[in-house]
Amino acid sequence: MPDHIHLSGIEVLAKHGVLDSEQKTAQIFRVDVQAVLDLSPAGSTDDLEETIDYGALATEVREVVGSESHALIERVATRVAETVLSHEKVEHVTVTVHKPNAPVDVALDDISVTISRGR
Repeated sequence: MPDHIHLSGIEVLAKHGVLDSEQKTAQIFRVDVQAVLDLSPAGSTDDLEETIDYGALATEVREVVGSESHALIERVATRVAETVLSHEKVEHVTVTVHKPNAPVDVALDDISVTISRGR
């Protein structure tokens, strides 16, 4: 069974969306990341170098989501996945981007996109 590191609910104020108003006015996005990697070396040695620094990873994800602007949250999720996979130890990643305030004409709690990518 593979090991995982989960980061849930990384909150970012960003400008993503198809509408002009979404490109001008920031809204809240939340990102969940599940990174698959072998955590047994870290578990045996208690050495941060044997795993991923999840605080640093959360900061990287926040920077990618907050500093870029895309029409589709599918693209946002892909950019996050690319960032996580840039870490050599990560074998696979699942990313969910939540857009709870998406401008749609239906009452709902959340809209999200989930993608999975691997090496």
